[in-house]
Amino acid sequence: MSDATDPWLIVGLGNPGPEYAANRHNVGFMVADLLAERVGGRFKRAQKAQAQVVEGRMGPPGPASRRVVLAKPMSFMNLSGGPVTALRDFYKVPLDHVVAVHDELDIDFGSLRLKLGGGDNGHNGLKSMTKAMGPDYHRVRFGIGRPPGRMQVADFVLKDFSGSERKELAYLVDRAADAVESLLAEGLERAQSTYNS
Repeated sequence: MSDATDPWLIVGLGNPGPEYAANRHNVGFMVADLLAERVGGRFKRAQKAQAQVVEGRMGPPGPASRRVVLAKPMSFMNLSGGPVTALRDFYKVPLDHVVAVHDELDIDFGSLRLKLGGGDNGHNGLKSMTKAMGPDYHRVRFGIGRPPGRMQVADFVLKDFSGSERKELAYLVDRAADAVESLLAEGLERAQSTYNS
């Protein structure tokens, strides 16, 4: 069992490289970047894993603050499990202190859902993480909705957000970052009651 002194590992899922930066599939990276700004850190290459990391503290100053490692795997989405497992081992993070922030097809754009455990819903990043560690980690699921018409899912997630979506994106990324902070500070149930929409 984890305790309050254990670090948290917050993993933004995405694909490395500028050509993917604004894709729907990279919203996890966007949230991780904002959280890094909030803790006053800059991503740097991890020593023991194919990932970029920021170490810091979240929450109010004093004993209630949480030690966090923010991570962006640099392995491509479908191989995320390897870097995340290496970081967990290096920082000695219990599985229930791992948070994956990711895009979610089965939730409408503009909605968030937080949960602990569950399936991967066809998401290759989650599939890789679950295969490497088991399913019992937290997820912050950022709704992107389903592809229009006959567009293939793979094409949809690797496209940039639409013009109308981009108008709301900064606000929604900010809200997802708030949800991560709430999860760490107040626990899953309180965060769910505030942010699940």
